[in-house]
Amino acid sequence: MKITLKDGSVKEYAESKSVYDIAMDISEGLARAACAGQVNGKVVDLRTVVEEDCDLNILTANDKEGLAVLRHTTSHVLAEAVKNLFPDAKITIGPSIENGFYYDFDHAPFSREDLDNLEAEMKKIIKKGDKLEKFTLPREEAIKFMEERQEPYKVELIRDLPEDAEISFYRQGDFVDLCAGPHLMSTKSIKAFKLISSSGAYWRGKSENAMLQRIYGTAFNKKEELAEYLEYLDNIKNRDHNKLGREMELFTTVDVIGQGLPLLMPKGAKMIQTLQRWIEDEEEKRGYVRTKTPLMAKSDLYKISGHWDHYKEGMFVLGDEEKDKEVMALRPMTCPFQYYVYKASQKSYRDLPIRYGETSTLFRNEDSGEMHGLTRVRQFTIS
Repeated sequence: MKITLKDGSVKEYAESKSVYDIAMDISEGLARAACAGQVNGKVVDLRTVVEEDCDLNILTANDKEGLAVLRHTTSHVLAEAVKNLFPDAKITIGPSIENGFYYDFDHAPFSREDLDNLEAEMKKIIKKGDKLEKFTLPREEAIKFMEERQEPYKVELIRDLPEDAEISFYRQGDFVDLCAGPHLMSTKSIKAFKLISSSGAYWRGKSENAMLQRIYGTAFNKKEELAEYLEYLDNIKNRDHNKLGREMELFTTVDVIGQGLPLLMPKGAKMIQTLQRWIEDEEEKRGYVRTKTPLMAKSDLYKISGHWDHYKEGMFVLGDEEKDKEVMALRPMTCPFQYYVYKASQKSYRDLPIRYGETSTLFRNEDSGEMHGLTRVRQFTIS
């Protein structure tokens, strides 16, 4: 078979070989640095066996895809550490994300001390250097396997997989996780990581589901890269509007009022007032005319606009469709209202363009875990 490498060179083999073996044939140093392979554009384990002609790219932590594999493996190490220190915790999912990884657990909230203890446990796991071994099971065996391990969320995930899906697991020592991969060959390849924070997150992102605890972390190939990233995070915290806005007495929040419902202090209100006047004056110069529409409407309007079918969960609904003759909802946007302003009178093409402007307050039922300062709120004003 012919293996075409990233640089265009071709390797020929008389028999099947794993991606790792091919990397070793190219260079022992490359094999040591390798995180995964990319076969015909698809990221795969180094343990994947290549049996036919293909394009192959050996991925290291210097590649975006390779770094994602390293971080995903680190999330599995975190899950093992959590099960070691908190055996009653139930595991769910732990993907890599843009700047690191997270893993969700059904458990009581984790403190910073808990995270520090988990880091220490993770270092022990990494030092032990267990190999990650992939295996598959038929659907019913896979369900039984996770039921015996008392992992209900994994059972749910398996049941939701398509009938023809391959159900794969990865084992590292005594810890086993349901996962499609890919992963590093060994936990020992993880060089630098840090658990950043913990917060609440709904199972599958739906507020009607259980509230889980999400632990965020990051991992890099070098300690210097990790240190640089942590310094970057510290700088972000120092510039965080949520911190500065409170210190400068621009806004505050109060638990009895609710999350995502900030109180603008006198200084903050003055800033908003100045901005609003400037925007309205600027729009008037550009030919906009002002309108003013209600803060709520009957469900009929939102059914016509499509919001009721596609955005109802994100709205504040006032009333019950089964019990009440008339159901209202606070507006999440103004476009349906402006449509009826336009429709209120007949227009000629000579009237166009028509530009309507409104300084309008909107309401959106954001999940509590998504709100932060003034960036995600439940009430805000646009102009």
